[in-house]
Amino acid sequence: MTADLEYLAELFEPVGGVRIRRMFGGLGFFRDGLMFGIWQSDGIFLKADDETRPAFEAEGCGPFVYGSKNGGKTSLNYYRIPERLLDDTDELRDWALAAIDVAIRANAKKPVKQRK
Repeated sequence: MTADLEYLAELFEPVGGVRIRRMFGGLGFFRDGLMFGIWQSDGIFLKADDETRPAFEAEGCGPFVYGSKNGGKTSLNYYRIPERLLDDTDELRDWALAAIDVAIRANAKKPVKQRK
């Protein structure tokens, strides 16, 4: 899968105010300066926490994992979206808005100096 920026921008348009930036060989999805999603060659992943992770797991969707420098695997709190969301922009919007809420909660937990 290659990134089609126009397609991804259209997909996330119903969310409103989403900016897509290139990063680390993939793309980051941002709103109000907070990253809430990523795209890598194997799919779209949205930020999750203890409150939203069960919805991803119920759909059989796993976390974003990448190889680390020491040869191990590192997992982030981003989970692959269910494929069906690619055909349902209203529901994708709801999942993206939930991921934005996760990013807001995570940012609020940071010390004041680190907040964006």
